Amino acid sequence: MPTTGTIDESQVLRKGFNLRSATALAFADVSPIVALYAIFTLGLLAAGPGFWWAFPIVLTGQLLVACVFGELASRWPYEGSVYQWARHVHGPGAGWFSAWAYMWGLTIALSALSYGAAGFLLQALGMDEPGTIATTAAALGILAFGSFANIVGRGTLKVLVIASLICEVLASVVLGTVLLAFYRENPVSVLFDGIGGAPLLGAPLLAATAYVGWSFVGFEAAGSIAEEVERPERDVPKALIFALAAVGAIVMYSAAGLILAIPDLKAAADGDPVADTLVHHFGSGIGRPLLVVFVIGFVASFLAVQAAVSRVIWASARDKALPGSGVLGRLAFAERLPVNAILLTAVGATVFVLLSGSALYSILVNFTTIGFYVAFGLPVWGSALQHLRGTWRPGTFSLGRFSAPVTYVATVWLAAQTVNIIWPRDTTEPWYIDWSMVITFSVVAVAGSVLYLAYARRRIMPRYADRVG
Repeated sequence: MPTTGTIDESQVLRKGFNLRSATALAFADVSPIVALYAIFTLGLLAAGPGFWWAFPIVLTGQLLVACVFGELASRWPYEGSVYQWARHVHGPGAGWFSAWAYMWGLTIALSALSYGAAGFLLQALGMDEPGTIATTAAALGILAFGSFANIVGRGTLKVLVIASLICEVLASVVLGTVLLAFYRENPVSVLFDGIGGAPLLGAPLLAATAYVGWSFVGFEAAGSIAEEVERPERDVPKALIFALAAVGAIVMYSAAGLILAIPDLKAAADGDPVADTLVHHFGSGIGRPLLVVFVIGFVASFLAVQAAVSRVIWASARDKALPGSGVLGRLAFAERLPVNAILLTAVGATVFVLLSGSALYSILVNFTTIGFYVAFGLPVWGSALQHLRGTWRPGTFSLGRFSAPVTYVATVWLAAQTVNIIWPRDTTEPWYIDWSMVITFSVVAVAGSVLYLAYARRRIMPRYADRVG
């Protein structure tokens, strides 16, 4: 367990976020646009229109996790979210492996977000079928822009995130309202139908729940910047719980509007159900503005994800837990930002973008979801063990008598959802795609174990006191 010590003043970050901006960052990380449109077609293919029920199922489970994270963030309001929480409740090793899974998962996610934004951007500019080279070049440009915005300063980051948040909320809520009010094609009862109008069965809904598992992650970003928040022990728990709840409500509302507005549910899965539905009701003129909104959503998510993962890298380097800690643990410029950690994520994402289109990239991208759930599982599991042992001590934010049962249920939820996500599905994809999560999880776990045993275990220096009690 961490030992009491003092903090080197040269490694203290500047305060630059309040409750509103921390909530905006977590909201942008989850992103209602990315949360819905990245998995809508997959969910519809897996379970039919009834896949909508996967949203409240996953949201409920993740809100339990967010409540546990709120307690952990209040007790240990330090930079690095899952790394710090796992490290304090279950020791340096748990923290290191949580950070390891998180760093890989989110760096790969950065490449996927920049590549997705590039495709939408080029289409908005009139390139209906952009080639691989053009998309890759645009993705690298977006990656460079996002990284620059994160390096310039917290003020720039906050302005971009809040502006994009406003666009996303207005677009999602207004679009959902218009579709529900004026363009309904299907009765509400279709939300209980499976594929082809069949009853919603267990296996399809489980598959849809696995896909939706990617939708409600990222809220922990508020905890990744804890030391930069003015009152972290009070405001970080509020930020991560409220951001997740708000995104969840918007996503479910928008998804219901889209499903009920699909003109031909039987043929919807043959194309792009989102674009086809909107063009059917609003004409082709809706396409370009919608694509611009998609670009905004994906870029905002990129900014927030990079801010979160760079802070986990920096916090790990501050504890001498990573190779190159002396470089990665430095703060730069007047705003005292972890610039080297940000640049490392940019370099890593660049490599993954250059691999885009290959079979290897398809395998790697599937690790993003499982990386999140492994990183989430370790601190929640550690918290459950402390409750079982009677050693848990609450911070400023506490669930009171509900703390232990919520933590236990959240632990079961994460374990079940992790198995559900990683379980190979019987699809028409090549075997290495079906087994991609098992493959990537095994490779990352083995590589992490080797690095931890050979390097990190002897160098981790848990020097930071429990400031909250």
